[in-house]
Amino acid sequence: MTKKLLSLILVLAMVLAMGSAALADYYSNLLPVVTTYAPEFKDKTVILHSNDVHGAIDGYAYMPALREKLLSQGATDVLVVDAGDFSQGGIYVSVNKGKAAIDMMNAAGYDVVTLGNHEFDYGFDKLMENLKDAKFQAICCNVYNDATGETILPPSTIIETKSGMKIGFVGVETPETASKVNPGLITEIGFSHFSKLYDAVQAAVDAIRGECDLVIGLTHLGVGVESASNGYRSVDLLNTVDGIDFAIDAHSHTVMSSAKYDLPIQSTGTKFAYVGVVVIDNATRMIQSNFLLSTASLEKDEEVAAAAQEIIDAVDEQYGTPFATSEVRLEGERIPSRTSETNMGDLITDALVWKMLKEGGIENAEPNQVVSILNGGSIRATIEAGDVSMKSINAVQPFGNTVAVIYVTGEELLQALEASTFSTPEQIGAFPQTSGIEWTLDCTKPYAKGDVYMLNGKETTYFAPDSIQRVTITAINGQPFDPTATYAVVTSNFIAEGGDTYNVFNRAYVAGTGFDTGVSLDQTVMQYVTEALDGKITAEQYGQPRGSLTMILPEVTEEEEAVEPAA
Repeated sequence: MTKKLLSLILVLAMVLAMGSAALADYYSNLLPVVTTYAPEFKDKTVILHSNDVHGAIDGYAYMPALREKLLSQGATDVLVVDAGDFSQGGIYVSVNKGKAAIDMMNAAGYDVVTLGNHEFDYGFDKLMENLKDAKFQAICCNVYNDATGETILPPSTIIETKSGMKIGFVGVETPETASKVNPGLITEIGFSHFSKLYDAVQAAVDAIRGECDLVIGLTHLGVGVESASNGYRSVDLLNTVDGIDFAIDAHSHTVMSSAKYDLPIQSTGTKFAYVGVVVIDNATRMIQSNFLLSTASLEKDEEVAAAAQEIIDAVDEQYGTPFATSEVRLEGERIPSRTSETNMGDLITDALVWKMLKEGGIENAEPNQVVSILNGGSIRATIEAGDVSMKSINAVQPFGNTVAVIYVTGEELLQALEASTFSTPEQIGAFPQTSGIEWTLDCTKPYAKGDVYMLNGKETTYFAPDSIQRVTITAINGQPFDPTATYAVVTSNFIAEGGDTYNVFNRAYVAGTGFDTGVSLDQTVMQYVTEALDGKITAEQYGQPRGSLTMILPEVTEEEEAVEPAA
C-alpha cells in the first residue's frame, strides 16, 4: 500500500468519525491536501481557532494535542488563536471573573486573541488586569480610550513563521458591546460604530498589509439578524473592507464555513463543539484549505486537561451541593430565551418581584403596580429536571448582576417593550422575559425606527421607536393598563443602566427614579426557590410558560418553509 493511499484512508476514517455536521466541510476542503504526498501537512502552516468558549475550559486541552499531531504530520508551524468571549458564560470562569480563562489559554499555548463583548462583563479595569497575565497577544482595532483616543490594545500583530512567512492578525470587536455590557462598567472607553467601524478596520488592515503575506481578521461580529440592521456582521465587513484574506468569526455562535456565504470566513459555533483549521501553503503563501473538526474525534493534552479538571473540581466542591429539586426542565437556550416567553424567564422574573415585595423598599408604586422585566440574553443555561444547586443557578445567571428597581410611566414601559423586540421573531438578546405584564407583540407590523439611543453622552447601536405599533399591554397584574400611571420595574442593574435596548429605563434611573439593592440575581433566585417554593420547582407552576405574552407571527409561505433559515 502506497503512503499516498494510506494517508487518504487514515484521514477519511477520521472524517467519518466526526459526525454529519462537519463532514461535508471537512471532506471537501481537506481532500485536496491529502491527495498530495504524505504527510499531508508537510510544508504547511496551520492556524487552529476557537471562539465563544464561554467557560468550557476542558476544551482547551484539544488545542495543544491537535497542534502536536499536525506538527508530527509535517506542519512547520501551528498557530492557535481565538475570536473572543472566553471570559464569561459558565461558572468555571465567572466565579474568578475571567482569570481561569486566561490561565487555561496560557496553558494551551494560544498565540493571538481578540476581545468579545463578554470580556467586558466584569468591567474594563478587570479585563486589563486579567490580560496582564496573558502569555498571548490580545489585539483589537476599534475599542478606544475616551481620554486619549488611543485603542485600548494594539489593533494588530504580525507573526513570522519558521518558513519566513508573515501573517498579520487584526482584531475586531462588535460595537454592540457598548450596550451589551453594563454601561456603568465601561464609561471610560468607546467603540467605533456605524461607518466608523469600517474605517477603523480598514486603517488597521492598511497599516500592516504591506508587511504581510496574509492578513487574518479575528472578528467578533457574527452573522446574526440583530447585527444585520446596522451592518455589523462579519460578512458585511468582508464586503466593505479591502485586504482581509480570511476572517475567523465569533459572536453569533454560528457553525459556519466559507461555502455558506461564498466568502473567506469560518466560525466554530460555541464551547468547543468544533475546532477551526486554516491550512496555508508555505511555498505559495496562500490559504490552501479551511475546515471544521468535531471535537468528538479529537484527543486531549493530558497536562492541560488536568489543569482544567483542577479548576472544575474546586468549583464543583464549593457550588455543586443541591439545595432544591425541579420537576421540569427550565429552558435556558438562546432560542427560545431570545424569541419568546419561557418557563425559566417566568421563574426568574417571579423571583425578582417576590424579593422586592417581601423585603420592601418600593415606595412610589402600589404592590399591584410592581412588575419585572429581564432580558432573555442574560439567561445563559438550562436547568434539567432533578437536583438544583448553586452551580446550576450561577450557570443561568453568571454575570454577577444585582437586583435594581426603576419607576417608569406606562408609556415608558411600552417604549421599552417595543424597542427590545424590534427584530422579533428573529432572536434578540434584549427580548423581555416578564412577570406581572400581560402583553401582545404583533410581528406582522414593522418596527418604526427613530433616533439613535444615547448612553453616557455616546451613541449606542440601537434606535428608539418612532412610534408604538407592535406592542400593546392588556393588563398589569390583572388590572387595566394605564399609560400615565407609575409602575415599579424590578430588573437587573444591567437593564437599569440602559443595557441592550433599555435606554428608556436608564433615563429614568439616571433621573433618580430607582435604586440598586446590591443583592445578586442568582442569590435572589435561590432564595425564592428555597423560601417561596419550599425547595421544589413544580410542573404545576413552571411546567410551561404562563402565557403572559401573545405573539402574532407573519404567515410563512410554502416557499419560505422550503428555505433553510439563516444560522
